[in-house]
Amino acid sequence: MNSWLTRDEALDRLGVRAQTLYAYVSRNQIGMQPDPADPRRSLYRSEDIDALTTRRARGRRVAAIAESAVSWGEPVFATEISTVIHGRLIYRGEDAVAFSRDASLEEAAQLLWASSAAPRFATSGVPAETGVAQAFSILAGLAARGQPSPGRNGAVLQADAMPAIAALAGALGAAPGAEPVHLRLAKGWRVEPAADVLRRVMVLVADHELNASAFAARVAASTGAPLVACLLAGLSTLYGPRHGTAADAVAMLVDDAARIGVRAAMRRWIDHDRPLPGFGHPLYPGGDPRAAALLADMKLEPEIVELRQSVFDATGALPTIDFALVALVRSYRLPADAPIRLFALGRSVGWTAHAIEQVMSGKLIRPRARYEGPLPVDHGHFE
Repeated sequence: MNSWLTRDEALDRLGVRAQTLYAYVSRNQIGMQPDPADPRRSLYRSEDIDALTTRRARGRRVAAIAESAVSWGEPVFATEISTVIHGRLIYRGEDAVAFSRDASLEEAAQLLWASSAAPRFATSGVPAETGVAQAFSILAGLAARGQPSPGRNGAVLQADAMPAIAALAGALGAAPGAEPVHLRLAKGWRVEPAADVLRRVMVLVADHELNASAFAARVAASTGAPLVACLLAGLSTLYGPRHGTAADAVAMLVDDAARIGVRAAMRRWIDHDRPLPGFGHPLYPGGDPRAAALLADMKLEPEIVELRQSVFDATGALPTIDFALVALVRSYRLPADAPIRLFALGRSVGWTAHAIEQVMSGKLIRPRARYEGPLPVDHGHFE
């Protein structure tokens, strides 16, 4: 749970001057919000300050810097695909929230892939079953027959991605046809009135800098694996409660709020020493703009509205995309697992962009581990 410090408390903990504190805020290293008791003053996120002081205490040893980089640390790859800066998600120079107002997933792919034309994800058949299990099965089958990626140019790799993403769309419930994916997904799920919001969700989750699943896709690509195998690596990594299935915990919290009341539900989670899921994001101290955009356009259920306000009043934390996806499920009566399906389909476009960029770099991703286990008894002979 987030806690906040006054300016004097922040300065004391950091041991810096006010100008340095403001510089950290401007570089998005420390979150800031108005003081509810006095809007003329500001409060500073204590978790960010603690993380900053920990990094400074480590010093600038190469090993320490490398280790810290893998957990919300310093950037480790150069990329032209996307970034988060000053609380904004950027797709190749475009503000992702503004771009998502009208763009389709196909247009997001065109932008993120730096393609000359929007790809098509047309499908012809209907799988016997749909869902995440079917998505894994289809991608695994395609990956096993895929061609290694070294020596192939970006256009050819994009051509590999298109039928794979089309097959993924079908596996996740999109109706067959050549229409944009969001229309076919709404038809397949029988929620046609939700088509436009499905479109916007998939564009908003299409990429998110070097997240865990994008990193996995890049690692696979760096070995020369087929493009579809990179998508499978991304999907496998996405399918974890700290990443793409984080909405499951949010749904549990919302269900608790509907059943026993918001205050009791919050108390139940906090009393079990569990952070409230769906609130607060390390990259967005001022709130996740993807969630804000989606929630602003939805007619929200009363318990969703009350939960959002109560959490903010208690912690100062704002909703994440996972909270918005759960609100979306309830408002439009989508399938219960719609969040992971939408994440997987939208993010497949970003995984493709990262995989292609990594292949074009020609570099193998192979970090070293710092061994802390025992040595052989004759370790004295090592030189």
